[in-house]
Amino acid sequence: MSGEVIRCKAAVAREAGKPLVIEEVEVAPPQKMEVRLKILFTSLCHTDVYFWEAKGQNPLFPRILGHEAGGIVESVGEGVTELKPGDKVLPVFTGECGECRHCKSEESNMCDLLRINTDRGTMLNDGKSRFSKDGQPIYHFLGTSTFSEYTVVHSGCVAKINPDAPLDKVCVLSCGISTGMGATLNVAKPKKGMTVAVFGLGAVGLAAAEGARIAGASRIIGIDLNESRANEAKKFGVTEFVNPKDHDKPIQEVIAAMTDGGVDRSVECTGNVRAMISAFECVHDGWGVAVLVGVPSKDDEFKTLPINLLNERTLKGTFFGNYKPRTDIPGVVEKYMKKEIEVEKFITHQVGFSDINKAFDLMLKGESLRCIIRMDE
Repeated sequence: MSGEVIRCKAAVAREAGKPLVIEEVEVAPPQKMEVRLKILFTSLCHTDVYFWEAKGQNPLFPRILGHEAGGIVESVGEGVTELKPGDKVLPVFTGECGECRHCKSEESNMCDLLRINTDRGTMLNDGKSRFSKDGQPIYHFLGTSTFSEYTVVHSGCVAKINPDAPLDKVCVLSCGISTGMGATLNVAKPKKGMTVAVFGLGAVGLAAAEGARIAGASRIIGIDLNESRANEAKKFGVTEFVNPKDHDKPIQEVIAAMTDGGVDRSVECTGNVRAMISAFECVHDGWGVAVLVGVPSKDDEFKTLPINLLNERTLKGTFFGNYKPRTDIPGVVEKYMKKEIEVEKFITHQVGFSDINKAFDLMLKGESLRCIIRMDE
């Protein structure tokens, strides 16, 4: 089908908050520096739900959502040399052009050309969509649009992985799990025996806890308002659970009292401004490092006393766990293949593509961490 339009099934979001509709759509061939992928497995992330509910800054419909997935290359466009048909890949919502200052820096993964853009619904090359139905365009999402049997992605947003890797497992490494785990391992960098606090125990927060477990943290304190998450968190290395609602003083003071002045590292995964302040103020003076992962509302601000910084606490932010998509994600997959990291415990449900709306229901009810959607059913 190289060079030809492909007709396939896609789950199209036509209205905010309304069930996705399985439709036959047309997927155009890849243009310059693009690849067309056959998606075999995808999963649902909170970001998909957020934009489906039209809580994003600029709602755009009709749109094909989805950005955590695994598949194989079907065809490549002009100029693509690092990928070929048949390659097993993970599409990623952010990219790596390899040429800009960020890509050439060892410290950054925020590519000038391909960094995340939630507003764009078309391809960079020509400003047009590769999806259509009855001659009308259907918009892209995060440059990936994996809720379709075939999709077109910029080649810089595609990580080529081990051909033996099971896509129904490693597909979840293309977003949330790498974000949380990388925030701990690549940014907070706890040393063996250190204490770590994780704020928010959804999938990203549990991945951050998993990172702390892998690093050899002696205590991992999980903070969440949802009491039901306490037991599940133990599977990811959380040794103590704290619910702020159970205390009548700021949670940073509670944690400082538990840890002789504060934890060595903290990772904030909620996007809540109060949690961000708590995550920073609960780290120990002299060496404590707090890392912000959660995405706040656009106009949110927070304040803390400058003395908290002068007393040698460090506040950092991170994006996608500081992983470069093409360079680093294949190595994360290798860690799974070597049994150095577990992804199965993040996968709580599976559904067929025709039942994709069940995945939304499960996440809205708070019953799932990751729901795998099998594209062949």
